Formats: sequence, C-alpha cells, structure tokens
Amino acid sequence: MSWAEENNKLVKHYRFANFIEAFVFLNRVADLAEKHQHHPEIYNVYNQVTLSLSTHDAGDVVTQKDRDLAREIDQLKS
Repeated sequence: MSWAEENNKLVKHYRFANFIEAFVFLNRVADLAEKHQHHPEIYNVYNQVTLSLSTHDAGDVVTQKDRDLAREIDQLKS
C-alpha cells in the first residue's frame, strides 16, 4: 500500500506479525524522524501502525519534506 493524501496529511497503514515487530519498526522510524527533524503522528495498536505526515511550519499541509521522509520510511519496511 502506498501513502495516501488525506485531510492535508500523507497517511500510511502498516501491519506486522506481532507487537514486537511493530515496535521495532517504530523505533527505526523515530531514529529517522530525529535525523530529519520531522516527526510523524503515530498511532499503534498491537501489530498495526498508522503514520501521518504534514509540515506544521507550512500550515499543516503536505510538502516535499513529508514526501522525502515517507520515501525513507518505506525503505525501512522493505
């Protein structure tokens, strides 16, 4: 599944085998977000993770900064 633009955010849903795999992924996302100084909204329930990206400094809209981070997050999952 690719990222979808919803309500001025890039959104993607992920499903993992279990909670531990989901949390390992979230830790990797956290490291990447810190590197970019651009932090997603994160929603996690057991093995499901939803990430949302928007650029607050630009008025909470999707910018190239969001697209770049989304592309790098996708590389974590592959």
